[in-house]
Amino acid sequence: MSEHRELEHGGRLRHAAVRYGIAPGDWLDLSTGVNPDGWPVPPIPAKAWSCLPEDDDGLESAARAYYGAQHLLPVAGSQAAIQTLPYLRPRSRVAVIAPGYNEHAHAWRSAGHEVSEVAAERIAVEAPKVDVLVIINPNNPTGTSFTPIQLLGWHAQLATRGGWLVVDEAFMDASPEASVAPYCPRPGLVVLRSLGKFFGLAGIRVGFALGDQELLARLRARLGPWAVNGPARFVATHALLDTAWQHDTRAQLVRAGQRLALLLARYGLAPDGGCAHFQWVRSARAAELHEQLAQHDIFTRLYDQPASLRFGLPGHEQNWMRFERALHELTHT
Repeated sequence: MSEHRELEHGGRLRHAAVRYGIAPGDWLDLSTGVNPDGWPVPPIPAKAWSCLPEDDDGLESAARAYYGAQHLLPVAGSQAAIQTLPYLRPRSRVAVIAPGYNEHAHAWRSAGHEVSEVAAERIAVEAPKVDVLVIINPNNPTGTSFTPIQLLGWHAQLATRGGWLVVDEAFMDASPEASVAPYCPRPGLVVLRSLGKFFGLAGIRVGFALGDQELLARLRARLGPWAVNGPARFVATHALLDTAWQHDTRAQLVRAGQRLALLLARYGLAPDGGCAHFQWVRSARAAELHEQLAQHDIFTRLYDQPASLRFGLPGHEQNWMRFERALHELTHT
């Protein structure tokens, strides 16, 4: 039986505004991991709004060049693929990395599969026991990373028995050398990418599923026509072609991620993991710190299991200063 419940995610500022009585525009939102200095969207031509989307508009070719993959399918954010892929397999034993993006385990359970949530250090032990292995690389929220050699080794184990390795690379763009996208297509290897985090375009809901043609054809049939709207296709195409912006942004994000880690450590919150987009701090006081920062109009992503906080990048320099002032007050009162 399917589960029907809403899972917690970062970025729920309207909910926070009501809870804390602080207007949405007054928050410093560090909860999402989205690049706060996203790709600058140009004016969208009127045709993108008035015509049905077409597959030969350049989006697929731009994405193939960007990801280095021969076969891919545009989807309405990688979330669309996360929710749909479980319905393309018979009932299976599925291992999902944990802690991780909780929509993965939820989607596979909702589709009737047997799901186990597995810590990163246990994946090598569990991979031979399952039909599907779901990895987030780098992991959200811990930042744990896996090498292509590790991932392709697990894929080889699974593929021999008709299994799948699903790799969610939502936070991979700052370190493309670690991606397994260029190894597609291989039977049983599915890679999910998104324009939401690196490009800072979470609102347009554009992502891609990369894999073999047969699987992508089945996914496309399940999703139906026009999965991505015309204006979103226009924006995504141009963002994927802007190699100069991508080059500069990778370097900028890596520096910002390192700066955030040092800032947190300076105030007794040394990260337990992270990547260019965010830092992750385990603490028995996570809920208390989350509340205290909220009183300073700063919104973080709180996790219960394990008790921890994820901190995204502040963005503009004044926001870095604002965040540091809040940390200073919390540690000196």
